[in-house]
Amino acid sequence: MTGSEHREGHGLSVPITSAALEAVGAGAYVVDEQGCIIAVNARAEELLGRPATELLGQDAHDLLHRGPQGQQLPRTQCAMRQAFHAGHPAQGDDDHFARADGSVLPVSWLITPYDIGDRRAATLVVFHTPEHPGTTGPRPEPPARSLSELQRLALLAETTAQLTSTLDVDEALRRLVALVVPRLADWAIVDLITERDEVWRTVVVHAEGDTPVRREDLQGPMPPIPEESPMPLSRALRGVASTLAGPQTYQGTPDSGIAVEQGRLFQATGMHSAAIAPIRGPRAVLGALTLGRTETPAAFAPVDLPLIEDIARRAGLALDNARLYQRQRKVAETMQNHLLPQMPGLQGLEMNVRYLPAPDASHVGGDWYDAFPLPDTSTALAIGDVVGHDLEAAAGMAQVRNMLRAYAWSQHEPPSRVVERLDEAVQHITDVAMATMIFGRIETAHDGHWQLSWTNAGHPPPLLISRDGLADYLTDGHGILLGTQTGLRRPDATALLPPGSTLVLYTDGLIEAPGQSLDTGLNRLRQHAAALAHRPLISFTDQLLRRVRPADNDDDVALLALRVPEG
Repeated sequence: MTGSEHREGHGLSVPITSAALEAVGAGAYVVDEQGCIIAVNARAEELLGRPATELLGQDAHDLLHRGPQGQQLPRTQCAMRQAFHAGHPAQGDDDHFARADGSVLPVSWLITPYDIGDRRAATLVVFHTPEHPGTTGPRPEPPARSLSELQRLALLAETTAQLTSTLDVDEALRRLVALVVPRLADWAIVDLITERDEVWRTVVVHAEGDTPVRREDLQGPMPPIPEESPMPLSRALRGVASTLAGPQTYQGTPDSGIAVEQGRLFQATGMHSAAIAPIRGPRAVLGALTLGRTETPAAFAPVDLPLIEDIARRAGLALDNARLYQRQRKVAETMQNHLLPQMPGLQGLEMNVRYLPAPDASHVGGDWYDAFPLPDTSTALAIGDVVGHDLEAAAGMAQVRNMLRAYAWSQHEPPSRVVERLDEAVQHITDVAMATMIFGRIETAHDGHWQLSWTNAGHPPPLLISRDGLADYLTDGHGILLGTQTGLRRPDATALLPPGSTLVLYTDGLIEAPGQSLDTGLNRLRQHAAALAHRPLISFTDQLLRRVRPADNDDDVALLALRVPEG
């Protein structure tokens, strides 16, 4: 285990919470909704004289909270416990924690609600002692309305946790604004540099009471960044420095279009003081953060800049990660859409297909579907899943699909024999380790009804729904998945498709969810498919995906639905 990993438990996100707690500088730990410790930093271990293994999973009150002489503190007399249950930020002085050696540690503390992701509530506790403030050297006295040292440390920890737990640019900006308005400023403005080196005033928010209100009328495109301008925003957008500014900064002759826009911003908002910091990513300057004060009488001071710079730096890391993720997502979705085929028109049949990427769509999936005409006038149907969620899986998916088309077109054989040939080829001329699939053909029977013949290579079974809402899984024709190298013969199965019935082929991402059995997912699919049997096929498909796909699904989904005419 690494140093950060051993200080966390209960499934907490290690990269997010460890980085946040270790950045605090004072002792810090996180408790869950029951008050049990789920994460702790090295400074807390040092101050308490306890390794993380003795802290994680323990009730913080029972283990640590003591009276001045080390006596057990009743819960009804514990100010920290009462603040914890209130669920609001609070702080206190002259309290005591128990150390491992039996001694009592005088502490000042601050607690605040703490987002650890996955919709779980938690509370951050930051503490220090007069002898161990978590900082070294003299520190300038902050202005009267500035945050205390504990509040600054807690805000930085909260900023790290909040901003690094999302990969959506808009959500990261929303969280950034919520962190600083109205806690630090009455106004928050974010100017971002686009990938084409254009500047866009992306966020302008004003605090009305405790509620941030967006001023879209002040947002929009900005003039280009001047190369030599000494004005505060221009310097920040070049990554030169953080600066304080006020209305007087822009009273002279403007040296650039950006200076004109900043002058207008001060006039429109009434800000009397502002702090402007670069938003830097690992590779480039991404923009600038401007915090302004109108209702707050105290002006920003130089002592405030390090905190704002730290916040902007964390915002830069989060925005860079989000931009990279969204770029990968776009590439992945574009590639996936080009890999999946266009569906042919079928005489007398309706067909609809859907593909939904995994939530982590920076990975291209191996799920696929296909339908194509065969020389004997029947139509081939296929759905499959190549093991993996990366470019190799996508490339393997394309290979499997293309080879299946070639064998199905050239070999006038039952579906089982076509898949046997495919399985043998997959093992010898591709890098595909394993895959599941259903391959079948649909054609008219002698009595004019439609007939499906198929073979199943380890894939979830097709679902057939009558027009009256009777839903049954087609479990015949089931064999082992591709790539096992067993050489066993594969079975065929045949079924008549009643007039008005709907056939559904799907991949396991539609029915599988963590902590649930496969039968649970299959029953859910059957129930909703039966209830939607009367819907038009497009509505049937969309509603089925919306209702059945698990909310915590981490897999992609392919779905092919086919409807037989009423007759």
